[in-house]
Amino acid sequence: MTITTPVTRSGTRPARRLLGLATAAALAVGLLTATAPAAQAAIPDRPEWTLQFGDDFDGASGTLPDTANWRFSIGHGYPGGPANWGTGEIAYHTDDPANVSLDGTGNLRITPRRDAAGNWTSARIETNRQDFRPPADGVLRIESRLQMPNVTGEAAMGYWPAFWALGSPYRGNWWNWPGIGEYDIMENVNGIDSTWAVLHCGVAPGGPCNENNGIGASRTCPGSPCQGNFHTFTFEWDASSSPQELRWYVDGQQYHSVDQSQLPADTWSQMTSHAGYFIILNVAIGGAFPDGVAGRVTPTAATRPGHPMVVDYVAVWTRPGDGGGDPDPGDPQRDAYSPIQAESLDGHRGVVVEGGHIGYLASGDWARFDGVDFGATPPVDFLARVASGAPPGVSGLVEIRLDSPGNPPIGAFAVGTTGGWTSWRDIPGNVSAVTGVHTVFVTFTSGQPADFVNLDRFHFRR
Repeated sequence: MTITTPVTRSGTRPARRLLGLATAAALAVGLLTATAPAAQAAIPDRPEWTLQFGDDFDGASGTLPDTANWRFSIGHGYPGGPANWGTGEIAYHTDDPANVSLDGTGNLRITPRRDAAGNWTSARIETNRQDFRPPADGVLRIESRLQMPNVTGEAAMGYWPAFWALGSPYRGNWWNWPGIGEYDIMENVNGIDSTWAVLHCGVAPGGPCNENNGIGASRTCPGSPCQGNFHTFTFEWDASSSPQELRWYVDGQQYHSVDQSQLPADTWSQMTSHAGYFIILNVAIGGAFPDGVAGRVTPTAATRPGHPMVVDYVAVWTRPGDGGGDPDPGDPQRDAYSPIQAESLDGHRGVVVEGGHIGYLASGDWARFDGVDFGATPPVDFLARVASGAPPGVSGLVEIRLDSPGNPPIGAFAVGTTGGWTSWRDIPGNVSAVTGVHTVFVTFTSGQPADFVNLDRFHFRR
């Protein structure tokens, strides 16, 4: 939430694809959405998980959320902290039921309002608990089913709803961001049909998380527009894997991840070794993110107050480890000379798993496969089954790297269009001599930002 404009990927694939900021801003203008009923759903029963916290916002209409669970952040910032919450937003946050209250049908509504003098008010609530983290060698899951404010186009300029978590050391300090960590589970601005997932960490500006942008991704909401429809937004911190991994989902579809190997050890430790995280729900008005996307100052005279973010539930689960964690990446798990299905990956950046393959692959993306055993005799090449519907002039390299996505490639081949995103072709690439057990990274490099390939499977030959 304490960001300017997060990094996101743009391209030319169908409506499922991630929206670039410029494209998204253009779509925001004039987009119309229908109003969906404020449907209630119970907190899901997940037998394999242990519920650590849950609020389904049952209660009488017009009442405040349960103060046993939530506290109100009042004003334009924490006392002694950055002005305007460090984001440049302009609304004064209140505990007025007109801004934040239950609706009597099992939902919380956070509603921005504007008075006759043009002053905006809204609300920001935080969990009292600040210890949300995975158990040793386990997994943490934070989730909310919610509806973004049902407003689009010029009337939505400056709207900034968010569901996110901050590291507990921030409370009482207010100046140690972003080192203590921030997980933006759902952010949206200006009524765009898209959700953003962002990690903030390290130092600002710059640093390993590219602050003040963060490491981010975005995509449209599955099945129905984000605005005016309920969708489920989920964040998982998986400490059962090695390296550990952070994952973001919308309606069960993963669209962003960051793993421990992408960050310096001290950066990862600073954001994961403290007591845990607290959760925030708020609707900001104006600020660096909506301004950056719109390319102008927001809100404007056309921005329409009174459109709430509607929250059905917030829940936190944990799942224990299996006693020893996942297999070490250095242990043999895969035969290099048998087909390795791309969707069996152990970690990734910028990859979408769909239909038995991985896709939306653009420059800088990678997929990780642990424990690939090459044996004592090195391969002579590798063979990958790929497809591409990239337009003319868009191509790139499919590369093999060992043990780190930053290591030099040991093999590669170039690929352009194959005639369609499901027009599969087996393409060989030479590789340097390698023996023993390694973590294999399949990486994707291109001179253009657009997606250029899908990957079904690969294997090595000798």
